[in-house]
Amino acid sequence: MKITLNGKEILVSNPLSIVDLLAEHTLDSTRVAVELNREVICANAFATTLLGDGDSLEIIHFVGGG
Repeated sequence: MKITLNGKEILVSNPLSIVDLLAEHTLDSTRVAVELNREVICANAFATTLLGDGDSLEIIHFVGGG
């Protein structure tokens, strides 16, 4: 299926949860914020939220520093 991730269309396997997508992109689910179709998704719902064809995601990855 095709989704839009941070403005770029990509092909992903189906079914795929948000946590699966984060793992594929080696992102730590505890250090990101995810918006799915303009709705912020709570971190505790990453594993149970399945992506669908045409979905649009924005993933913000937090980086520490000082």
